[in-house]
Amino acid sequence: MSFFRNQFANVVEWQEFRDDMIFYKWNNNEIKKGSKLIIRPGQDAIFLDNGKIEGIFRDEGEYDIESEIIPFLSTLKGFKFGFNSGMRVEVLFVNTKEFTVKWGTKNAINIPAPGLPGGMPIRANGTFNFKVDDYVALIDQIAGVKDRYLVEDVKIRITSVLDQLLMKWISQEGKDMFNLQAQAADISRGIQEDLDMQMIKSGITITGFYVMSFNYPKEIQDMITKNASFGMVGDLEKYQQISLTEGMASGKMGGSGVTSDMVEMMMGMNVANKMMHNMNSSASTQPAQNQTIEPASEGEKRPNFCPNCGTKTGQANFCSNCGQKLI
Repeated sequence: MSFFRNQFANVVEWQEFRDDMIFYKWNNNEIKKGSKLIIRPGQDAIFLDNGKIEGIFRDEGEYDIESEIIPFLSTLKGFKFGFNSGMRVEVLFVNTKEFTVKWGTKNAINIPAPGLPGGMPIRANGTFNFKVDDYVALIDQIAGVKDRYLVEDVKIRITSVLDQLLMKWISQEGKDMFNLQAQAADISRGIQEDLDMQMIKSGITITGFYVMSFNYPKEIQDMITKNASFGMVGDLEKYQQISLTEGMASGKMGGSGVTSDMVEMMMGMNVANKMMHNMNSSASTQPAQNQTIEPASEGEKRPNFCPNCGTKTGQANFCSNCGQKLI
């Protein structure tokens, strides 16, 4: 009798376990007398009868189906194996881990922006996380008609609606189109909530969604970078001075060409303007007519004109033209 028992026995297991596979359905014709169930780490085994869940087994290990599994099944607990008969059920193995998937927009998304009739073309990329959360919904929506389900299937489903969700959350009032990276966390949370509402109907929960970067067209990115440089320097005059200094230090401004001449002229004008500004500021801080004149000693009288060159002397002790002492 043991010969026939071993002949009929089989092993129920997920033989080709893959990290990128969400579930696998074992659906051989019959489970024979003496069959074993093997559950590996990170797997749950669900016994199905006509698409209805009979029992869920979560602990890893090797089990005798007749003695350790059938007594716990909902409607099959009284099943008895015959000499040449088996139990017709399906076993769904589910990968219980949390999956992490990279995503990226295939084409640029034209986000409505003031002054750009066609919108601003933006690309984005990041990651999202998900896991199976509801086995009943998973079986009703997916596993009922599929023998296996891959991470790529979920990725295709999510990326098909991702462009619309990005446009929805980026275009919200108050969003700065030229500084989306600073608002990436808010945008990510909004998209995660919307994706979770869609995927939870299939028994899958979105446990995380992250926008890692936004990419603008080169022309716009150059403009953003330049504006950021202005902001870091503080004002345009300083930015010009620093740029000129760096250019001369690197040798890019050297030579006797037109560019070099223009730079020297600009520097000369800047220096002259700075000197005039300093002189005007200094003059404005001194009293115009309140200078103290040391009076001449008694008995001494300054001539009105220099006896040497004839220049009008005023109150000076020496001639301003020839230096002749007047007193």
